[in-house]
Amino acid sequence: MIELDNIHKSFGQTQVLKGITATIERGDFITISGASGAGKSTLLHLIAGLDSCSSGQVRFEGKPLDTLSKKERNLWRNERVGLVFQFHNLLPELSALDNTMVPRWIGKSKENSSERAEALLEQLGVAHRSSHYPNQMSGGEQQRVAIARALVNEPAILLADEPTGNLDSANAAAVHEILKTLNEEHGQTIVVVTHNKELAGLGKKRWVMQDGKLLDQ
Repeated sequence: MIELDNIHKSFGQTQVLKGITATIERGDFITISGASGAGKSTLLHLIAGLDSCSSGQVRFEGKPLDTLSKKERNLWRNERVGLVFQFHNLLPELSALDNTMVPRWIGKSKENSSERAEALLEQLGVAHRSSHYPNQMSGGEQQRVAIARALVNEPAILLADEPTGNLDSANAAAVHEILKTLNEEHGQTIVVVTHNKELAGLGKKRWVMQDGKLLDQ
């Protein structure tokens, strides 16, 4: 589904990624671990089309992302990619349900019914918080809403960067279970960057990065 072809990425004179070649198949659950500064988040951003490679290519279903205009890439990302970060990035003036609906509004989806958003909040155990605002929810509840938001457009791939890094152990374990269920029961393709050993251990494929390179697995 996604091909990473000899990816290099530099920021000024600093080379962050040094020739990453790998494939992400539909239905994969991939965890990426490694020391801070190894290039994990940079790689995830390239997969998401949030940044461009210095050399090499990221191809989605055979199409190089760098051939898309900025507008096309933004539309592709909104429709095909779900993103979850360490900090929930929920809009404080919107309820949990409305936050979940934001990607549909951005994409001007013809299907603006809230039915899927409501079903996702139910599936993730926060339906009772649908009318609450972020400051009325716990960190774990906010992260579940963020996951629902990432899934509302039925993305081909869910990308998560340290999704449990800001949560206590109980809430982190709950998010781990959610990701595992999404992959095993719903076939969701997932790539997660994490320092959490328990979460890293859930991956069907476990990538380890060191000094900008992907170690053999």
